Amino acid sequence: MKNLDVHKVRRRVATGSAVTIGLALLAGCGTAAGDAAESDTVTAKRDAGHVHTVAINPADGLTYLGTHGGLLQIDGDQATWVGPQIDLMGLVAVGPDHFYASGHPGEGAGLPDPVGLIESRDGGETWTPLSRQGKSDFHTLAASETGVVGFDGALRSSADGHAWQDVTIPREPYALTSSTSGDVLLATTPEGPLRSPDAGATWQEIESAPLLQFVDWVSGDDVVGVDPEGAVWTSADAGLTWEAGSALPTGAVAMSAAPVHGGPAEIVAVSEGRLWRSTDGGGLFVSAPIPTPEA
Repeated sequence: MKNLDVHKVRRRVATGSAVTIGLALLAGCGTAAGDAAESDTVTAKRDAGHVHTVAINPADGLTYLGTHGGLLQIDGDQATWVGPQIDLMGLVAVGPDHFYASGHPGEGAGLPDPVGLIESRDGGETWTPLSRQGKSDFHTLAASETGVVGFDGALRSSADGHAWQDVTIPREPYALTSSTSGDVLLATTPEGPLRSPDAGATWQEIESAPLLQFVDWVSGDDVVGVDPEGAVWTSADAGLTWEAGSALPTGAVAMSAAPVHGGPAEIVAVSEGRLWRSTDGGGLFVSAPIPTPEA
């Protein structure tokens, strides 16, 4: 990536003030399925607007941003629109060039509002409606070998993306992630993260866990989280215990992590119009402004 600023960000531990920040961030999250009609509509002008989600595509290792104006591919200092104009509230990489997403249709998308669960198998160029069109706006999605889990005002799980069952959870989740097998789920909430060892059948508080805003599974038992103040946390035992690492200068608005062959995790966070990238598991972050795509 060209013209980058390198920042060795200092170690920082979340304090009690993070609770207030976390609550404000959670309250500021967009509408759920029942409030879809009140959501901002995507204008005809192709404009990134808000960045809602971030994913790393295993096919090319590039970063993809789910934005108000659609899917934005970041390659070095170049940004390119991919596929139709859809306000992507939820986005998760399932495999190489394989995404699940949700949100609201933009100009020419030809989809109901909200779009329900949609799927792309060509890196976001085209999207196929799978289920819950006109019903669900999944603000967070987690995918595994055994299916997909999403929150649209209720927590739901599906083995095939078509048939859904409700999942009971003690508190509304802000972000979800799943182990590769789908057996272990992690959810961030305003009162602290929750963990399910049985695909959502039961949930437990995680003792001594930090207040996390975002969380993403890397591989094996490795998980990465970011708290509301921007501190990065890692877990090597599937979310049971956490270790504080580096910190971003400010809180993040989106985060994703992916395994790197022969090395620690790659972590990408979005904060104040910039991409923060680490390829050593969060030890060192390199920052650059999000490129402006051509209209």
